[in-house]
Amino acid sequence: MNRKLRMGMIGGGKNAFIGAIHRIAANMDGLIELKAGAFSSDPEISKASGEMLFLHPDRTYPDYKTMLEAEANKPADEKLDFIAIVTPNHVHFEPAMLALEKGFHVAIDKPITFTLEEAKQLKAKVDATGLSLLLTHTYTGYPMVKQAKQMVKNGVFGKIRKVYVEYPQGWLSTFSEKDSKGAAWRTDPSRSGKAGCMGDIGTHAANLAEYISGLKIDKLCADLNIVVPGRALDDDGGVLLKFDNGASGVLIASQVAAGEENNLTIRVYGEKGGIEWHQMEPNTLLVKWLDKPTEIYRAGNGYGSLQSSFAIHNTRTPGGHPEGYLEAFGNLYRNFALTLQAKLKGETPAPEALDFPGAEDGVRGMAFIENVVKSGQSNEKWTKFEI
Repeated sequence: MNRKLRMGMIGGGKNAFIGAIHRIAANMDGLIELKAGAFSSDPEISKASGEMLFLHPDRTYPDYKTMLEAEANKPADEKLDFIAIVTPNHVHFEPAMLALEKGFHVAIDKPITFTLEEAKQLKAKVDATGLSLLLTHTYTGYPMVKQAKQMVKNGVFGKIRKVYVEYPQGWLSTFSEKDSKGAAWRTDPSRSGKAGCMGDIGTHAANLAEYISGLKIDKLCADLNIVVPGRALDDDGGVLLKFDNGASGVLIASQVAAGEENNLTIRVYGEKGGIEWHQMEPNTLLVKWLDKPTEIYRAGNGYGSLQSSFAIHNTRTPGGHPEGYLEAFGNLYRNFALTLQAKLKGETPAPEALDFPGAEDGVRGMAFIENVVKSGQSNEKWTKFEI
């Protein structure tokens, strides 16, 4: 297959933050081109967005149903390969299901759907069709996160005992729902779902904890808070965790930590040592030992056999050249694209290419939301993590 993959986009019109991020990430490696879109529930905004992106007018659509129907009937040399869905949470499930039914692979923002039941239905459809789904849990795309995961997987630190993950933000420290479109839908139960902060960023923290540790959350004990008066969903919370190997953990997520930006941090400890990683200093991985000094791993420096093939595969520039959020997002899209290319050629994708979040991660993310809310409303100390 000697061509770029053809992408259609649902949502992400002009002035939408996340749509532009997806387009930059998809375009970063020259493997994907945007060919069609239904960019807004407002047909005029969709049309204007298509013009802004220099799309052919015939491939800018007033709504996603019209787009998917029309694109499914295109000849093979024009038909889209996959659909990127970058809408609010309540407009994830139906477009994704319809795209899969029409034979398109799917890339979708987290959380994967509005409810756990929808997530399970979507995963069943992915399994039944054999199509691929990318869930954009961005932080799994960083090279040093890949390095941390492989070191844990290879048993370097022995049995994992403890996981701390925290995600403080401050952007919702005041009641900004009337002034910010992003704040308005994220704090609206009819569009965001059962959880606010825990659904928006708590799911990122939980996903990262499971991704690096290789463990699954088995039980949890949650305390959810609405700090800002008048807000309908949680904007702060903490969760005690028990993992399936007996390890314990703590997860903290807050959007009312005034002065904080995007300070996602994770620490994972085993019998012999552990790791520490900060999203706002993503090129650095601290590797700590019980019986020797802490080591500092830096993305792009190689270190020969010390650095995993997964970290090297997802590193783009030589050491000292900062790689951040856009590059991590781009790594997800590149791995997804490499997987689709291999499938179209009838080949088996490389393990490094297959390393991106998918439907199973989406189901666990929605289960995290359901169980955290259930625990937060319960007087019981521990809630079994149920899917």
